Formats: sequence, C-alpha cells, structure tokens
Amino acid sequence: MARVLSLYVETNTFVQRLDPMVKLLYILVAVLISFVILPFRWVGAAFIVLSCLALLYARVFARVVPLLGFSFLILISIVIIQGLFMPGNKTPAINILGLTFYKEGLLYALTLCIRVLDVLLAFALLVLTTRPSDLIQSLVKRGLSPRFGYVLSSALQVIPQMMSQVGSIMDAQRSRGLETEGNLWTRLKAFLPLIGPVVMSSLLETRERAMALEVRGFSASGKKTFLYERESSTLDRVLQWTLIVVLILSIAARFVLV
Repeated sequence: MARVLSLYVETNTFVQRLDPMVKLLYILVAVLISFVILPFRWVGAAFIVLSCLALLYARVFARVVPLLGFSFLILISIVIIQGLFMPGNKTPAINILGLTFYKEGLLYALTLCIRVLDVLLAFALLVLTTRPSDLIQSLVKRGLSPRFGYVLSSALQVIPQMMSQVGSIMDAQRSRGLETEGNLWTRLKAFLPLIGPVVMSSLLETRERAMALEVRGFSASGKKTFLYERESSTLDRVLQWTLIVVLILSIAARFVLV
C-alpha cells in the first residue's frame, strides 16, 4: 500500500500526546467564547496568543506560516472592503492614496481578522499535532459510527494516496522511456497514459481494502476493539476540566456584563 502522507508533523511534545478530544474541545471553547459568549477583540487575541504558544512549543509553527501568508491576502481584502465601504462608516480615520478609511469599518475589520486567525490557529493545532487515525479512533470510541469514521478516514487519505500512486506510476513510465517533462504538449501526451493506471490501481486498492475489512469483521455487530488502546492521562483530564471551567466562567461573566 502506498505511504499515506498528511499534514501531521512528528514531534515528541506533550501537545502531540494529548487526547485529540481535548484539542477538539479547545477549538469548541475558543470559537464559542470569542464568537458568541464574550465577543470582544481582546478575548480573541488571547486565544490567538495561546494557540501560537502551543504551536511553538509543539515545534510546528513553521508549518503554519505558509497558511498565514495565504490568509493574509484575505485579511487585507477584509480591511479594504470594510474600511472603505461598510454601511455604518461615519468617522474618517486615515487617508491613503486618496482613499478614506473609516474608523468603524477598520474596527469591524479588526474583529473579523482576529476571529479568522483564532479559528485558523486553533484548527492548525489539531491538524498538525494529531494523526488522522488517532482522531477518528477517539471519535469512534465516543460513539461515532465506525462506518462514518471509516468514511472520514478514507476522505483524509484518498488525495495523499493518489498523489503517491501518481508519483510511483510516473517514475515507472519514465524508466520505460516515456517523456513526462518538457513543454505543455509533452506533458499533455504523458498525462493520457497516466489516467488508466491510476484509475485501475485505485479500484484494485479499494477492492483489497474492502476484502481486508470484511476479513477483520468490520460489518459484524457488537462492540468494536482497537489495535492500540489509548487511555486518557491525568494531563488530558486536567486540561479537559480546565477548558470546561473556563467555558462556564465565561458564560457567567457574560451574564454579569449584560
């Protein structure tokens, strides 16, 4: 079977060893508090700093930088559109190249940018420090249907698998004298002989996987067992209850502030 690639980065830190459900709970708490319960800019900024510190400690922050660079274009467009054209704009704040940016629009754009970065960094913490198989297994253990879990796992694996298969097939074709590099016409001619092997290998792999699942009793009724049983650590339980307490306190603070 082709080697499955993912965004997951192998590190030996406590962040990586955390239960995936704790990281999912962190995403839920970060989004609920900064979007709904306490929708203040400083709250969202606090979660951004917390996510950055966790990513730095896990030694995966470098993998987030390209994603931040891509999102920077979106954030800039938000600032320009809201700063110039938001219906509630009244107070001029700054003039750049003859364009007047308004205070109300800039503040609203700042709120949107903080929320985007909050969600982006929280999900990056989960994706970059968690194996997809560990995440699916944790969800199945907590009641998710094994069939639906398998569908999610397959969806996460299908693109990396096909990319690996394409690379192997192209290497094999080049070893047999097929030109796969050059101008556009040469690449197009090399693409057509590539389609058949990729499709056939994908179908064969699907059949082999279905047979392997049936042999292992995937469709059998009863309680499922796992090859690797992972028990929640003390740190997992402490962080889980800490996040729950933070969520409860934030709800209480909302009632006090209102």
